[in-house]
Amino acid sequence: MAHYIETETCTACGACESECPNKAISHKGRVYTINPKKCTDCVGFFEESQCEEVCPSGSCLVLAA
Repeated sequence: MAHYIETETCTACGACESECPNKAISHKGRVYTINPKKCTDCVGFFEESQCEEVCPSGSCLVLAA
């Protein structure tokens, strides 16, 4: 599964971008977005998805399968 960022609650703090080992997160306009083609939920890097772990507003969410 991949993640997405809930744009209505994203505060654009940037905490997630530097934590992504796949460089799947980028700044678009006022908020950050996650490229679903690059997102691997940090598999092979970490046991937990780092964007979800560091997001202070809880805006990094798992896409439903």
